[in-house]
Amino acid sequence: MQVDFDDTTDFENADRGFIAELDPPVVKAADGRVVWDTSVYGFLAGDCPDTANPSLWRQAQLCNKQGLFEVTAGIYQVRNLDLSNMTFVEGRAGVIVIDPLISAETAAAGLALYREHRGDRPVTGMIYTHSHVDHFGGARGILPEGHPQVPILAPEGFLEHAVSENVYAGNAMNRRAVFMYGAALDKAPDGQIGAGLGMTTSTGTVTLIPPTVDITRTGQEEEIDGVRIVFQLTPGTEAPAEMNFLFPDQRALCMAENATHNMHNVLTLRGAVVRDSRVWARYLDEAIARFGDKADVAFASHHWPTWGRENWTAWLAGQRDMYAYLHDQTLRLTNRGLTGPEIAEQFEFPPALDGLWANRGYYGSTSHNVKAIYQRYMGWFDGNPAHLWEHPPAELARRYVADYGGIEAIVDKGRRYAADGDLRFAATLLQHAVFAEPQHTGAKKELAQVYDRLGHGAENGTWRNFFLVGAHELRTGPSPTPTSTTGPGMLNVLSLDMIVDSLAVRIDGLRAAESDFTMDWELTDEDRVHRLTLSHGALTHRTPTADVPAPGHADLTLTMTKAQLLTALGGGGFEGITMKGDESLLHTFIGLLDTPDPQFPIVTP
Repeated sequence: MQVDFDDTTDFENADRGFIAELDPPVVKAADGRVVWDTSVYGFLAGDCPDTANPSLWRQAQLCNKQGLFEVTAGIYQVRNLDLSNMTFVEGRAGVIVIDPLISAETAAAGLALYREHRGDRPVTGMIYTHSHVDHFGGARGILPEGHPQVPILAPEGFLEHAVSENVYAGNAMNRRAVFMYGAALDKAPDGQIGAGLGMTTSTGTVTLIPPTVDITRTGQEEEIDGVRIVFQLTPGTEAPAEMNFLFPDQRALCMAENATHNMHNVLTLRGAVVRDSRVWARYLDEAIARFGDKADVAFASHHWPTWGRENWTAWLAGQRDMYAYLHDQTLRLTNRGLTGPEIAEQFEFPPALDGLWANRGYYGSTSHNVKAIYQRYMGWFDGNPAHLWEHPPAELARRYVADYGGIEAIVDKGRRYAADGDLRFAATLLQHAVFAEPQHTGAKKELAQVYDRLGHGAENGTWRNFFLVGAHELRTGPSPTPTSTTGPGMLNVLSLDMIVDSLAVRIDGLRAAESDFTMDWELTDEDRVHRLTLSHGALTHRTPTADVPAPGHADLTLTMTKAQLLTALGGGGFEGITMKGDESLLHTFIGLLDTPDPQFPIVTP
């Protein structure tokens, strides 16, 4: 580790501009349930214990600074009321809100804190920097139902990518997010101490209000409430739809989540589309070139700002070079015949990059980012035929256990490897034991202890959380998934195409293979007819047009509003829906929808 623990610059910047904190630092839902509480991290005021990596402990101390901060005249941030920051830009008549956190409850609390110290300014605009839920989920906490319409800006493609990530694969991603952020873990020196990018995720109500203005090109300039904003589109970087933007009159640059004070993910552990570290580096370089002489401060939707042109351009240059180096060296070694795990094992940064605090792997890591870059170009298969058709985990585990002489023998071997300090192979052997005999308490106990040790030594916050949540699941069973991105606050804003797509991925294909029918969904409030076809277990759909009409009559036609459709799909009945044709097909269709398990096990079969 090349970093300088005597360097206090980050602490000075993280404290700079402090105005006030939320006191008490607790946010509750309407039913009294706590959705955010920073008081549980009080232990971070102490020295680093043996159960934490000193570098990650330092990062947690920095992220745990909570409250309202001034970035520059007219720009303020609320930090540590969720995983992300919420930024306020004051205009002529009110305030523009950037990235309203994950939950409506935390967003409302942040807005109230701002107004307490800056006046009861109306919200005159909102900006989503990108399509991840911690940057839009609290929208209704800022603009409640019935609020006068204001411009809502987002990068082109925002809604499509927000839905594809948070709805189509939402159940699996939310389940893995339990491991990644450790929200259900005890907050303690031997438990959850943060996630690198922030402390953890709030567990309130996720909402979404569709954008009203798309940002479609770099250089596009918009004005909201007298505030000029110049945009830089950065698709394919930290999110498929993302943008940086400059406030030229305030000489302040928002870097969204493209530059933070840690290494970010090329492929996040909760799952996502693999990001392009090559174009990520290029967009950071473009930001320096485009805005380098136009801003005195750069801030992001996580962590703390960087003041001074030389300082923030150096920060961006360090991040640029990190992502470029990751990309280029991974491909150099790929072209020499190494596989992703082999490259990750030997990969090294030069000291000048490794020594930058902002490049440390607290959230993304060198190991899993290298594998992600390899995956982006080469896919899951490493070219070795032995890996082309391997047994799935449980079947593979049973064979390992048999070959090692039975369950007790493999548990004993795992215990010995752990005692010798080879925790990685101990985890491999003990994981086989658990998957071969899931009820064997000794195997689960030994593996949980190995995960504890791996977590306590990890510099990466998300790795630590994965290990510790895995240990918790082995001891007590699956933890609940506290956050849902498929509730009414999200589904109500989906287009009809998105709603049908979200249903298509729930069709039980083998059970549906015997059914063959068409349905027309006529939405009276959208003046639109949509044809659904279930054939060979696959659900396809389209809107017929004059040029390409739907063939024949549908087997069933439903005439309804979008709200009535959502009520029916949610199990609320079919009141107000007019049906023409074979009404039993609707019940058949709903019966073919699989219900995802929000608490499926991960560390046991």
